[in-house]
Amino acid sequence: MSQPDSAVQREIRQTRPFQSRSQEGVVALLRTVDLVRRGLGRVVDSHGITLQQYNVLRILRGAGDAGLPTLDIAERMIEQAPGVTRLLDRLEAKNLVRRKRCPQDRRQVLCFATPAALRLLEDLNAPMERADREALGMLDPAQLDTLIGLLDRVRAGHAHGFILGDEVKVTVNRETVKKN
Repeated sequence: MSQPDSAVQREIRQTRPFQSRSQEGVVALLRTVDLVRRGLGRVVDSHGITLQQYNVLRILRGAGDAGLPTLDIAERMIEQAPGVTRLLDRLEAKNLVRRKRCPQDRRQVLCFATPAALRLLEDLNAPMERADREALGMLDPAQLDTLIGLLDRVRAGHAHGFILGDEVKVTVNRETVKKN
């Protein structure tokens, strides 16, 4: 059983203990992500875009003049979005994205950030940097390094394995092995 009266229990006004420390950790992680996302969202919302749209624009800025195919954008997104094409449609309607068929492979559509998108990202640089600092400003550098390392470890665990009942199955060199 979980420690009684944890910070996350008080925040969500949960009177019963969590079933496990893992459950408490997941709830705490999701609650934290929501708080951070809302803070960052307020910054981009005031500029007429969402966090997912901001993510796409940053990806396209990084791609430069070469642009990127739609599927590559989807793979690089921080938060996986099933409707990347619709997201790009909205950005194109705002004149922030330009699309064209790939000359080497007509099945692919290449996407590019427009000059308006680059100006918008430039305008967002300082406020987003402030929001990033505020989101984790209560941590000292060593704590921040620890947090990043722990989050890397959780993501790596999910990238290489999956949980089925009480067993964890891990894919190693395309072979699935059981871990208990």
